[in-house]
Amino acid sequence: MTRPCRLIFALLVLLVAASAAAQSYPDKPIKMIIGFPPGGAPDVVARLLGQKLSEALGQPIVMDHATGAAGNIAMEKLAKAPPDGYTLGFLVNGQLVINPSLYKLTYDPAKVFAPISQVTVTPNLLVVNNAVPAKNVQELIALARAKPGELTYASGGTGTGNHMAAELLKSVAAIDVRHIPYKGVLPAVPDLIGERVTMMFSPMPVVLPYVRDGRLRGLAVTTLKRAPSVPDIPTIAESGYPGFEVTIWYGILAPAGTPPAIIRRVHQETAKALAQPDVRAKLAEQGLEPIGNSPEEFAAVIRAETPTWAKLVKDANIQAD
Repeated sequence: MTRPCRLIFALLVLLVAASAAAQSYPDKPIKMIIGFPPGGAPDVVARLLGQKLSEALGQPIVMDHATGAAGNIAMEKLAKAPPDGYTLGFLVNGQLVINPSLYKLTYDPAKVFAPISQVTVTPNLLVVNNAVPAKNVQELIALARAKPGELTYASGGTGTGNHMAAELLKSVAAIDVRHIPYKGVLPAVPDLIGERVTMMFSPMPVVLPYVRDGRLRGLAVTTLKRAPSVPDIPTIAESGYPGFEVTIWYGILAPAGTPPAIIRRVHQETAKALAQPDVRAKLAEQGLEPIGNSPEEFAAVIRAETPTWAKLVKDANIQAD
């Protein structure tokens, strides 16, 4: 057998083996890596989706919380996992489109990950404690300008989507507000309610209950259109800053090299799960909109958003902690 023939034969063997593996997939539990602590918004959504995927695939979905370093630990763990479909990552957009510009990663996320599907999208909700006299964005901006450097904003950590939302507002409104980073947004909530910090951009699921019961005041959402879950709260775009948009989305990815048939299977089951009425109702309660787009569409979103945040990181001179 000539060398070209041997190469073709070897390739055919690999293709047949990959096809067979995809057809029997899954035959053991699947690990889902999450870069944030249990109880937070990513964990809640991942568990909801994981339950549905487990039912559809016939295998347990085991949550693996690899927390720390703004989600970079989870990303690196996913990047090094075998590309066999038995390790998936449930990632937040900040990990994929912000971290590459903020941290010195040892890999290129665009090359080491295989996008499967965006799962949900939600706005940040700009909230203030009840001692703040501002009742809307315009009044908050006026207050910040009257007291430069005195107001503070909490975030879930440097480079997180809520941090970047605040930095974008500082940039477009030309205000000076001090950053108080926390290890996640959940630990910041008590300090916000207790008036030890002035404001925060937060994922909707985290602060929506406190806005509804009056312990925090919601001033604006960061999508271009008002959020169905809080239709009375305006957008920042309509509050005097047209085009202002910072969304938070969650997505499922696999290590690059995962067989395309497995990628398609997980995407199909994800899309089916997100179409179920009970799932949609639970997501809507938390201000989350289901997506379920294709791997190609998801990859296009990542490519489109990455340079936008790279520019803000550079222009605002944002430094990793």
